Amino acid sequence: MIDRHELADFLRRRRELLRPSDVGLPDGLRRRTPGLRREEVASLAGISTDHYTRLEQARGSAPSESVLSAIARALQCDLDERDHLYYLAGMTPAPRRAGGYVRPGLIALARRLTDIPVMICTDIGEIAWRNELATALTPPLPERPGRDRNIYWRWFMKPELRPAPPDDWDRLSANHVMDLRATYARRAGEPDITSLVHDLLGASEEFRGLWERHQVAVRRADVKTFVHPEVGAVSVRCEVLLTEEADVKLLAYFPLEGTDAAEKLELLRVIGTQRLTSEGSSPT
Repeated sequence: MIDRHELADFLRRRRELLRPSDVGLPDGLRRRTPGLRREEVASLAGISTDHYTRLEQARGSAPSESVLSAIARALQCDLDERDHLYYLAGMTPAPRRAGGYVRPGLIALARRLTDIPVMICTDIGEIAWRNELATALTPPLPERPGRDRNIYWRWFMKPELRPAPPDDWDRLSANHVMDLRATYARRAGEPDITSLVHDLLGASEEFRGLWERHQVAVRRADVKTFVHPEVGAVSVRCEVLLTEEADVKLLAYFPLEGTDAAEKLELLRVIGTQRLTSEGSSPT
């Protein structure tokens, strides 16, 4: 049973404890109340401001598990606080071994890597965070949590969005499936991984054929090429840093030696900065 008033109080108090700089936002002017604004939390969580506001006002529909997870991440809750949030919403907390929780310290580390693309995702491929350069390099993602933010699902269900050259598709498809196979075995029977694999088996012939090979390999490093519509091919060396529980991983993309990737990434960073400046300027 959801405890709306306690949930609302907890959300408000957590929000008021955070400074804009804690989540990578400018402090700005005219902040009449402490902490983040409601619309800032909603944006960080990828949900509507109205939905989040209703939760803080102890009204509206009950939040889904994916929304709770996104709010906990936006409010930088530790695992105890995240579990408390779930209990207040009348839900069983996600497993600590593979609950998709991203520690604030990992995001703080990722934010310091400003000159290379960096992504943080769960062990089942859900993209939880990208820095500005990764956002500029890779295809757009929906703000709301869901399958369209899942690396494996997007790769096999929307091949037209694959950011790699076609010559690399077979190798990368096989790598995706081998990596997912390892997670599936390690977390056998857990609902999120079981559901993802079941749906992919039913919807993608390519995935099904690769799955039947029963090849397994945890991906710890890779070399790949992104094809960007403005700067062209960008070849990178991907290093995968696994958390202790191996349920969240940080993907860091370094320019491949002997290529012009470093120059192209710098160009992307300049383009992204110019766009942000243009979008943030007032019309004259």
